Amino acid sequence: MITAAEFTETLARFATGVTVVTVADGRDDIGSTISAFASISAEPPIVVVSVASDSYLAEVIDRQGRFAVNVLGARHRAVAGRFAAEGRPSARLLLASEPHHRGERTGALVLDSAVAAVECEVTQRVVAGDHTVYLASVVALPEVTGGADGPLVRYGGRYRTLG
Repeated sequence: MITAAEFTETLARFATGVTVVTVADGRDDIGSTISAFASISAEPPIVVVSVASDSYLAEVIDRQGRFAVNVLGARHRAVAGRFAAEGRPSARLLLASEPHHRGERTGALVLDSAVAAVECEVTQRVVAGDHTVYLASVVALPEVTGGADGPLVRYGGRYRTLG
């Protein structure tokens, strides 16, 4: 039997991009650092994001059916850490010192200096183990300014940059 620790240690050797997924719930803004994100289809544009099923983020995505994904750059290590912290305050407070705006289609927070950003509407939801996997149509590509920056990646359980 493979233990969770063995599995996590093995998969930590797979480098992934780092994102912050945000959603507006009408009362507050919710966000979390997520590395389980990928493009699934270009025509039509579809992405996948995996979120811990017992998280408040999953609860709000289920209720709202839409969210934004902010792809983080090398300069966003602190942002990634803030959105990964347990007991964190609202996304709006976590981005208070970072220029941001609301996505036109989702109302979710978009980090102005992100490497890339997408606004999404959930089309399918699948519970897979302790996570919920959301397949989502990309409904907007918000304008962001960090496209020339190198990406922030997660490898070996740490945030790293390329180059």
